[in-house]
Amino acid sequence: MSTSAYDPNNIFARILRGELPAEKVFETDKILAFMDIMPRADGHVLVIPKTPARNILDIQPDDLAELAKGAQMVAKAVKVGMAADGLTIQQFNESSGGQVVFHIHVHVLPRWEGVALRPPGTMAKPDVLAEHAGRIRAAFAGG
Repeated sequence: MSTSAYDPNNIFARILRGELPAEKVFETDKILAFMDIMPRADGHVLVIPKTPARNILDIQPDDLAELAKGAQMVAKAVKVGMAADGLTIQQFNESSGGQVVFHIHVHVLPRWEGVALRPPGTMAKPDVLAEHAGRIRAAFAGG
């Protein structure tokens, strides 16, 4: 099991409750996908389960399966919507594993030949996030 209990006031739980805004790109009854506000690549999306779980160590297997299915669907739309050459998919667990927000999440990062990831920690402009989200939502809609 994970080293600590789930904190219902983490930033992603607050987004799920509608207490904080997010630029959403896809949602089902089980998962939510939204733009990372500190993207390491244009079109960087986070996919989270709607059920509370700190990380892979305590998420229920069925919820993990739904998260994986959602991440795959989002990855396909991100690749098309952002006209990416490839994708990097990341998932971190516990502080020593690189986890910063303790609600399990999957990073979907579009990648292009010769373009490095940006360093972490730079906020994106809301209009840029909205434009990228629009391209990804259009890919879900088939156009």
